[in-house]
Amino acid sequence: ATGGNCGLPTIGAVRVVLEPKPGLPTDPADPRAFIDVFTDISGLFVINNESGWYEGWMIHDVTVPAVDPVARPDGHARFGAILPRDAALLSRMGTGNNVPGHVFTVDGRKPHFSSPSDRFPDVQTNVVPIHLSMGAFNSLQQSDAHAYWEFNYLGTNWVHPLYELPFTGGFPDRFGAASDTFDDGEIGKLQSIVPGSGPSGVKNDPRAVGDDPNLPRDPDKFDGTVDAQREFRQRGIPSGLANEIFLDVYVRRASFEPQVKNLQQRLFDAYAAEVARVDQNGDGIISAVEGDIDTPTDGFPDNSRLYLPPTVFERFAVTREINDGLLAPRFSPSQRAWVLSGTRAAVSPSVPASAGRDADDR
Repeated sequence: ATGGNCGLPTIGAVRVVLEPKPGLPTDPADPRAFIDVFTDISGLFVINNESGWYEGWMIHDVTVPAVDPVARPDGHARFGAILPRDAALLSRMGTGNNVPGHVFTVDGRKPHFSSPSDRFPDVQTNVVPIHLSMGAFNSLQQSDAHAYWEFNYLGTNWVHPLYELPFTGGFPDRFGAASDTFDDGEIGKLQSIVPGSGPSGVKNDPRAVGDDPNLPRDPDKFDGTVDAQREFRQRGIPSGLANEIFLDVYVRRASFEPQVKNLQQRLFDAYAAEVARVDQNGDGIISAVEGDIDTPTDGFPDNSRLYLPPTVFERFAVTREINDGLLAPRFSPSQRAWVLSGTRAAVSPSVPASAGRDADDR
């Protein structure tokens, strides 16, 4: 896909910019802030067939959270924390990397981020990435690509349903093992076209929450003054909830289902359990109303905890996608479909990114 302009190197830049909107915070770490994302790439071949596309991904690597000795009434660790017995187990992994504040690794060793020297499927990253889509795009005739995307809680700071991962082609059955999805014949075996909370959760009737020709599903119909007009068939979940699910799967191995060793089963169970804490009508879906940042859920006064700020996404990648029906990155969490990647470089002190102001005050 790269080197499209007579074989010249492919280069690109992604600008993540805070837009000062009236009444909205100007702190980029605040999930209510309005963030613009501009992607500019030179040297990507145009995608012609099967409605393919390029897709940008902001990547946050799961970090070991603080230890909180006080559990929920059901014995589960509190949101965004681990219990002492989790910390004790983590400290015995590998060379002791997995302590609070460190990027979590599946082998307990120093983080190995995706690298050109990796070899699929056995030499891969040991971190646990959360991929947040920066939108789909294609190239122009002369191999230039330009895309704009908004990062906010109105449906864009959401990620794909994590239960898709075992069917993308890059996910293993066991901790630290090589991906075996293709060998097991599981590519595309499960879809999220009809929203729900996955194999361990609620499975819905397509006639109730499918793409109804009489009421077409529109994920961008997130905000509105009339709740009944807002979309209720979201396939994805807020980014911070995805992080919480991965904490259950990978980090809370002593306090969350310690008897379950199969990685896929832990993922399915954690997804269903954490979605249920936010889902208020029991349909296994987090609707626009339920996922709104101002909605109180799970004993919290609002949902701000469910949204990761843009400042914690330290990496990005561009993938070459095909229309496989999955929202997850192709071959995720591996880099097999990557065509470009890079890391975030903070601009300090900040500088104006543009002049003037548009009329979109959403």
